[in-house]
Amino acid sequence: MRIALYCRVSKDNGSQTTENQELQLEQYANALDGEIVYRYIDRASGSNSKRDAFCQMLKDSDNRKFDLLLVWSIDRFSREGISNTLGYMDRLKRNKVAVKSLQESWMDTSNEGIAELLLAFMAWVAKNERGRMIERINAGLDRVRNQGKALGRPTGSKDKKRRRKSGYHQRWAKKKTRSK
Repeated sequence: MRIALYCRVSKDNGSQTTENQELQLEQYANALDGEIVYRYIDRASGSNSKRDAFCQMLKDSDNRKFDLLLVWSIDRFSREGISNTLGYMDRLKRNKVAVKSLQESWMDTSNEGIAELLLAFMAWVAKNERGRMIERINAGLDRVRNQGKALGRPTGSKDKKRRRKSGYHQRWAKKKTRSK
């Protein structure tokens, strides 16, 4: 069986890696007695449908380059909501590619039945978790603002690098000199 791995982290700033996902998926592939033929690694938001590795994985599935796609969890696959996630799953199914999730053992598209219903539910959960995460971040920022604390780079910061002036800053500087 030809197996492809799909791994994703949300940020491309070096603070997150896919190493843990890859290691566990490799072990899963070995347990299934399959050969890993492709690895698709993305460092982008799961709510973005234009992830390079994800798009390549879908194209490769169209060309039937692998039989099984292993993902660490459904939220690593997509956070685009029910319709988009089910659309991707349907495309893979039409291409005779089964999908298995390491974290959600029920998600095995090679077996028909309740998996489709649970997949729809989990896609909805993944999309809503993203919204809740944004709400929590904004609530924390509001709390800090209400306490009178300044956000952003602290004054007196050791970071003294010169910054490129954007159009806004240039217009602001011109406006300030005109008003004097």
